[in-house]
Order: sequence, then C-alpha cells, then structure tokens
Amino acid sequence: MANSPQAKKRARQNEKRFAVNKARRSRIRTYLRKVEEAIAGGDQAAAAEALKQAQPELMRGVTKGVIHKNTAARKMSRLSHRVKALGA
Repeated sequence: MANSPQAKKRARQNEKRFAVNKARRSRIRTYLRKVEEAIAGGDQAAAAEALKQAQPELMRGVTKGVIHKNTAARKMSRLSHRVKALGA
C-alpha cells in the first residue's frame, strides 16, 4: 500500500492512465475487428475502407505508447495483405 503522498499520487495517476489506455486499446481492437469481419464477408471494398479507417487508429496507439511500433506495422502489413488477396 502506498504510504507517502507522492506514492499515493502516482497510484491515482496510474489508475487514470490505465483507464485511458484500456479505452484506447479497446477502440483499436474494435477497428481491427471491423476489418476482420469485412475480410470474412469477402467484400474487398468494405475491407479496404475498414482498413483505411483502422490505420490512423493503430498509429495513434503507437504515438500514445499503447502498442509498439513494430506490432502496429505487423498488423497493418498482414491485414493489407489479406485485403489485397480478396481482390485476386
């Protein structure tokens, strides 16, 4: 348990930050799920549009420190490859 005033403050800050990061992660996952569903539906136009909307959300997660840069790049690469394969 935090005893010093600064430790108590850090605990409060950590709770707030955790809530913000959790919401941001959830938002990113929602956008990624929309892309997955569009791919599963077989509609390339919808999948491409969903991917276009998911990319800024992923990159925002990177700049905010929620996910690692390489993780976001890997997810974008794999999703775009799958969307491209729908058209072939």
